[in-house]
Amino acid sequence: MKALILFGHGARDIRWREPFDRLKDKWVAQHPDVLVELAFLEMMNPSLESAVGSLASQGVKEIAVLPVFFGQGGHLRNDFPTLLANCRAKFPEITLSDIPAVGEDEAVLQAIISLAARSI
Repeated sequence: MKALILFGHGARDIRWREPFDRLKDKWVAQHPDVLVELAFLEMMNPSLESAVGSLASQGVKEIAVLPVFFGQGGHLRNDFPTLLANCRAKFPEITLSDIPAVGEDEAVLQAIISLAARSI
C-alpha cells in the first residue's frame, strides 16, 4: 500500500494551512486509492514523524514525501534530510522516498507564469 505526505513549513497563523488542506482534498478527490497526509516542519501538527506513524498504522508500506516548498533553502537542505532519516530509523518497515520540492518542477513554475499572465 502506497501513500503521499504533503510536507510544508508550518506557521503560527492557522489560516496559513488552508491551501494545504485544499491541496489534500484535491488529492483525495483525484486519487482516492492512495492515502495522503499533511505534515509540517514546525509550528503546526502533525509532524513528519506523526504523519508517517499514522500511515504506518493504516498498513502503508511505501510513502513518498513531497515538500511543498518553493525552493531549496536551509530547511530542505539540512532539516528535511535529518527528519527523513529519523523516520527511516523509527519505521524501518516503511520505504520512504522524497520528491523534489514543488518549486523545482517546471510545470509548477509554468502554472505560476500562467496565473500571472491571466492576472495582467
